[in-house]
Amino acid sequence: MLAVIAAVAFASSLFSGVAQAATGKTLPPTAGNFDYQIGGDYPPAADVQIVSRDHKGSSAPGMYNICYINAFQTQPGAKNDWPQNLLLRNSAGNLVEDPGWPGEFLLDTRTASNRTALLGEVKVWIDECASKGFDAIEPDNYDSYLRSTGLITETHAVEFMKLLAQYAHSQNLAIAQKNTLELSGEADSIGIDFAIIEECGMIWEGATGPECPDVYAAFGNRVINIEYTDDAMARACKDYAGVFSIVQRDYEVTKNGPRKTCPGGGGTPSDTQAPTAPTGLTTTGSTANRVSLSWSASTDNVGVTGYDVFPDGTKVASTSSRTYPTRV
Repeated sequence: MLAVIAAVAFASSLFSGVAQAATGKTLPPTAGNFDYQIGGDYPPAADVQIVSRDHKGSSAPGMYNICYINAFQTQPGAKNDWPQNLLLRNSAGNLVEDPGWPGEFLLDTRTASNRTALLGEVKVWIDECASKGFDAIEPDNYDSYLRSTGLITETHAVEFMKLLAQYAHSQNLAIAQKNTLELSGEADSIGIDFAIIEECGMIWEGATGPECPDVYAAFGNRVINIEYTDDAMARACKDYAGVFSIVQRDYEVTKNGPRKTCPGGGGTPSDTQAPTAPTGLTTTGSTANRVSLSWSASTDNVGVTGYDVFPDGTKVASTSSRTYPTRV
């Protein structure tokens, strides 16, 4: 019978094969030196290989260029640039504003018709990115559903991200997942190519450690990380310098503002312990020929990126999810 699930901390990402699926797109160089320039274009330092800039800016010659778009909420002062029926309103008819960013109002992704209409608006920016020679797009505020007072769900956000990914790929652009680590399990099915994460080296209130191991577990070395504090930068650099891209910028991402990189670094994270055994193995369904299983996550000092499945002691599959058979 199916009984044993063996957890393994893979050095390479199971996700990377999916990232190559679309034709015509290119991915950022692994652990390439990065500069986050969404606050305004300026000449990159000599060591920079990857640049992220606002869609209103220009691509940087000779670089891998990522185009920033605010795809899930408005830019400050730009609410009137959107069809008003596509802005999220509460039961009182008031626009829902991002509490952390005054002047940014959430877009209403709750219906298929709204998502199609919103894509029609965002397409203009994606086309602009492609025509300017950008290589990828970075749709920000994927996690805005968390600030919607319950009006928008994870499903709404995922369905809109699918439309963005499909259209980006049709324009030969890669697409990054911005933050939103809680939805990283959906990245595979959506077609996300890599991740742009802010502050994975930060230890947030109530957490026991930084999120970098979880980021690595989800995306392997297809990660670009931006830190804003010295302590978090030191944590990120300690194990992940040379593994994925890491840069420190100022909170305002000021044009020509301060930029720091890790002082050296190896090519693999410091994995000093075996992952814990997964627990909570349960049967979620069965047919005449197969049983579907699910289990609780393993933990590791660096990160668990996959699980080997052993029925009767013989390995039959590897999966990055916590279910088997894997979802298609």
